[in-house]
Amino acid sequence: MKAPRFYLDAHLPEPDYTRPFLKVPADKKKRILEKLTFLYGKEKAEEWYPEVERIMRVYYAHKTPEMLENDAAFDPTQRFTEKDSILITYGDLITGGKEKPLGILRSILEERAKFITTVHLLPFFPSSSDRGFSIVSYFSVDPNLGTWEDIEELAKDFRLMFDGVINHVSSKSKWFQEFLNGNPYYRDFFTQVSSVTDLDAESLKRILRPRTTPLLTEFEAIDGPRYIWTTFGPDQVDLNYRNVNVLLRVLDVLLFYVRRGADIIRLDAVTYLWEEIGTASVHMEQTHQIIQLFRLILDVVAPEVALLTETNVPHKDNIKYFGDGTNEAQLVYNFALPPLVLHTFYTENCRKMSRWASTLGLISDTATYFNFLDSHDGVGLMAVEDILSKRDIGNLMRETLENGGMVSYRLDERGNYRPYELNIAWYSAINGVENNESLDTQIDRFIASRSIHMVLLGIPGSYLPSVIGTENDVEAVLRTGQKRDINRRTFDVDALRKLLEDKSSRAHRILARLSRLWGVRVHCPAFHPQGKQDVVMRNDDVFSVIRTSPDGKQKILALTNVTNQTRHFRLERDDVDYWPRASENLLTGEVARVGGKSVDFELKPYEVQWQLFLDE
Repeated sequence: MKAPRFYLDAHLPEPDYTRPFLKVPADKKKRILEKLTFLYGKEKAEEWYPEVERIMRVYYAHKTPEMLENDAAFDPTQRFTEKDSILITYGDLITGGKEKPLGILRSILEERAKFITTVHLLPFFPSSSDRGFSIVSYFSVDPNLGTWEDIEELAKDFRLMFDGVINHVSSKSKWFQEFLNGNPYYRDFFTQVSSVTDLDAESLKRILRPRTTPLLTEFEAIDGPRYIWTTFGPDQVDLNYRNVNVLLRVLDVLLFYVRRGADIIRLDAVTYLWEEIGTASVHMEQTHQIIQLFRLILDVVAPEVALLTETNVPHKDNIKYFGDGTNEAQLVYNFALPPLVLHTFYTENCRKMSRWASTLGLISDTATYFNFLDSHDGVGLMAVEDILSKRDIGNLMRETLENGGMVSYRLDERGNYRPYELNIAWYSAINGVENNESLDTQIDRFIASRSIHMVLLGIPGSYLPSVIGTENDVEAVLRTGQKRDINRRTFDVDALRKLLEDKSSRAHRILARLSRLWGVRVHCPAFHPQGKQDVVMRNDDVFSVIRTSPDGKQKILALTNVTNQTRHFRLERDDVDYWPRASENLLTGEVARVGGKSVDFELKPYEVQWQLFLDE
């Protein structure tokens, strides 16, 4: 379905300075200055605030009169509704023919992805490594993918999410090359130490690492060797936010993305933004202040744009990126969900997932969770370190290996290897690689697992390869040596179209089943991200959650049988604050009378039921 875009037209190609300039409200200016003061001190904050405001004014001058009218009428509580869903994809997962990949992607989405409102277009900029996340130029589209015009065409039908890869840039980028060349402006653009001995063993142990590569990388500069902080690898050099010019240039980048059509900006790896020797260099208060500063600025000049933080860390730390619910990210990845869903289906027991889900309450009327199951990365494990036992996590690793996947590791504070993520395609993770079960059973199990993120509080997101049930791409891993490529399968557009036209194919059947669920969901205000969520823990083999629309007028009992056996679920009158006279299974149309003090529902193996409560 086409997204209800906040802006129907593109920004002006050039700023219009004939109109009144932006006037930053006094309260917003005060708060922006407070953030700058926290980061750089009062003197520098007052010195550099005019430059911040100048950048805001330049962006503002690119807005059309219609945009300014929409800003005034924008209701942030309705930024996301039950109609929203996000598709995660690289720009070149589908190729072939004469058209560039971005054009092909748009055509396929128009043909087959009727349920999508937002496309998360993974980094489409020139890059030197890490599948796009080592950016050479923030302001260009990789010509192998297409052009900015292709991005604008995609934005006509979908809201867009861009990646703000602002923790690091490529070592091949102009910024870093100017640093190596001794350009004074770039002298302090990157986090560095004068020698490797500046970072002693104790300090190194304290730093939380998402990788096993060395933290420091030596580069030869015009005036000698430089030892640069490289959190994610030797080609990805960390930006130094102690330098206010870095903050200003990144602000330029983010507002440029908004001009180019970004409705959501995903702050990649933002938890590592501020480094400080002697600390873990994660979750630093300076990092939170920077995110809050970005939020403040966007609220003034582009209130319709949301921030999504990508912080693959323990759940209790992850949700801190909501701030107070109104001042930091509007969306936070629900990183605990994917491993908990896998644990649930491996054990055929939803108890631990239900307990965790029962802790997910409304954040605020403008913030919510981004519920996803898989993506271009692996299934992260850090989020469940305080939720699942070591034995549970070990079982996830064992199942992954048995199902043809791999495990990636990180270094802990003692220098030991710790499991970081599971690298596996979701279909292979759920069904294995040598499964003698019928295709019907495998698809039922797959759909049941995918349905979980559709019913939980938040906005659901799907990864393109999974909406057609793609299996492990082991050949890609052998070709590139990158474990994550196991779940980054690419498709020839003609072959994909032929596959999806074959009604007997697994891909067609899965997409049709998922589309059916999405088609029902968009008409259910109970699934609004601001709708109440109540988890019912009656038995361990049926995951059950009651969702209530924000106005209280609609209630849906979502049931998922997580086992390969027929199961019964009993809803007791004490489980709900409203007892219906009947219920309708929205997925089949069957209506059942409800009487007495309880009602029983029978679920076939891996069956999903969405029971709408009826008054009569």
